[in-house]
Amino acid sequence: MIMRNTVLSLCIGCTLIACSEPESSENSTNLAGENQAVKAVAGAQNSENPFYGESPLYLNYPQFDKIENDHYLPAFERGMAEETLEIDTIAGQQAAATFENTIRALELSGQLLARVGNVFFSLAGAHTNDDIRALQQQLAPVLAAHNDSILLNRALFARISSLYQQRETLALDAQSSRLLQQYYVDFVRAGAALESDQQQRLKEINAELAVLRTQFSQNVLSEVNAMAIVVDSREELTGLDEATITAAGEEAIKRDLAGKYVIPLRNTSGQPALASLQNRSLRERMHRTSLSRGSRGGEFDNREILSKVLRLRSERAQLLGYETHADYILEDQTAQSVAAVNRRLAELAPPAVANAQREAAALQQMIEEEGGDFELASWDWDFYAEKLRAARFNFDAAELKPYFEIDNVLRKGVFYAAERLYGIRFEERTDLPVYQEDVRVFEVYDSQGATLAIFIADYYARSSKRGGAWMNAYISQNSLLNTQPIVANHLNITKPPAGEPTLLTFSEVTTMFHEFGHALHGMFSSVEYPYFAGTSVPRDFVEYPSQVNEMWAVWPEVLANYAVHYQSGQPMPGELLEKVLAAQKFNQGFATTEYLAASIVDQALHQLSPDQVPGPDEIMAFEAQALSAAGIALDSVPPRYRSPYFSHIMGGYSAGYYSYIWSEVLDADTVEWFKENGGLLRENGDHFRRTLLSRGGSEDAMTLFRNFRGRDADIQPLLLRRGLN
Repeated sequence: MIMRNTVLSLCIGCTLIACSEPESSENSTNLAGENQAVKAVAGAQNSENPFYGESPLYLNYPQFDKIENDHYLPAFERGMAEETLEIDTIAGQQAAATFENTIRALELSGQLLARVGNVFFSLAGAHTNDDIRALQQQLAPVLAAHNDSILLNRALFARISSLYQQRETLALDAQSSRLLQQYYVDFVRAGAALESDQQQRLKEINAELAVLRTQFSQNVLSEVNAMAIVVDSREELTGLDEATITAAGEEAIKRDLAGKYVIPLRNTSGQPALASLQNRSLRERMHRTSLSRGSRGGEFDNREILSKVLRLRSERAQLLGYETHADYILEDQTAQSVAAVNRRLAELAPPAVANAQREAAALQQMIEEEGGDFELASWDWDFYAEKLRAARFNFDAAELKPYFEIDNVLRKGVFYAAERLYGIRFEERTDLPVYQEDVRVFEVYDSQGATLAIFIADYYARSSKRGGAWMNAYISQNSLLNTQPIVANHLNITKPPAGEPTLLTFSEVTTMFHEFGHALHGMFSSVEYPYFAGTSVPRDFVEYPSQVNEMWAVWPEVLANYAVHYQSGQPMPGELLEKVLAAQKFNQGFATTEYLAASIVDQALHQLSPDQVPGPDEIMAFEAQALSAAGIALDSVPPRYRSPYFSHIMGGYSAGYYSYIWSEVLDADTVEWFKENGGLLRENGDHFRRTLLSRGGSEDAMTLFRNFRGRDADIQPLLLRRGLN
């Protein structure tokens, strides 16, 4: 199949669908014969390369124990050579184009390339090293050129176009008909219908963008590691829990700073320690450092890269017939237009800001009541918000952590909710290799006892791992190749000192449920073609199932099952549980405003023509101006991501960060459906799975929602949830 990025973000990982060998078909015999020639040309070097054939492990699970860095490049080279020959064979056939010899054949192509790409790009995010980083940069323009050689192949496009023109007479089933249409649209949007000189410029742009995106992402990780906060004394860390302080001391030792303390930064603007650090000057230093990432000068400064990316994206969009990059991206989403997204953001921003301003006033009042003689700043917000939460709801967020031990949350929370709702069960596997010692593997069984999928859990932060949380698929389900899903979740939880329990914040608990919602979307996939598998849906729809799964984190039956004290085994007291549930709307003005601010910056940057793109020295001023123009510029609430470390917009979420709030409209309305229909019931889960989770991208996304809900989405549940009504 053509190598495609399905869902790329801090929430979702880059997935290249990996496939097993094709079954015999009209076209596969020819291709298999030609492949032998390719393999001979590629040579016998590295004959033990684990990517050259399907993994012999269960469900073709990756051979992490055998994969070495020097296996990647030969496998990529051979994979591209094989796919090139397969494409040439498809495009050069004398026989008239048919669905079987063209579209189905495309779905069967490129299996070696997909196999190595899945593992390489997954580990580039989850467990990178210098060799992988260097190879990423080397491969970026090569893979972009390879993809262009397919998508801009005139003979191939002619076959696809001829089938598309006669699609009404081909008597295809619904999924096959949709596949044909999607291939045609993809090729047109990739530039297949452009003139030769335009295609040449397009290839140059794509190659340069591939390099720049890789550099940007690597700079983000390098900057996070380089700008970790170094603290001289334990006294400065007053307010942090003992495990965090000990971990900071151990991190300092790893960096040859024995006697000091090092607090690594997270990818977001805000940092977890800000909620509890009593030392205001340290809070300020930490927050200013966080906000300066990628724009402070030095080797990891991303402003020039970002400016180039924006200009090239805008030029490419105009080359393809669109006014801006945002117009190009949004045409293919459920939002469909820039105007629709702008209206939604403009509709939500004023009530969010008003809510945040009310919250800020309450925090300022608390500061003054405590005798503070300063104005609330962004580095104060989390600290005083936690104090206000404790005062209003009579509990401290730190009280919750002893009830959120990681294995309990996973097994008795995340897995328990899925077991109750969908009838599946989980068994840990210790016989399958992992790429890092903290990674865990589970076999997932369906209600009838048959294996459904393999689930990989990678929850701890490390310097070799990018920030954020995401899901990716090593292998995606599809009936064409008879493959079953192998999916992974990644979080960035601080690993405690040896022998200490891993106690989660409530935010980390919610994130674990969220990412598992993506995993369920991948595991429940039941489609014919690789193109439609799992999370292969529009960007502004893909977050919807994962956001729905967050509801079970606070569902009373589920919460009571996993929220038990890690030492005593006693359940969380009922009164504390009630306070947790009552506090759900607390601080939503801040949360909504920081999110919308980032979404507005994303849209502003991508709704520019090439000559409007700000230069490197103007990027930060442009960001500030965009926020001010949208009426969402609050000094005390910076955007969740500032543009030089906004990794989402370098991946699949360029002009798409709005997707979370867009999806949340569907999510909030779906939560109401579950409540109306009895909540955590098997019949409810089966309905959600049958009508939506299992369908992948095989039907229009909003049609899937209507099939599930019985009507279009209502925005009122979202407004109520976020206090925007």
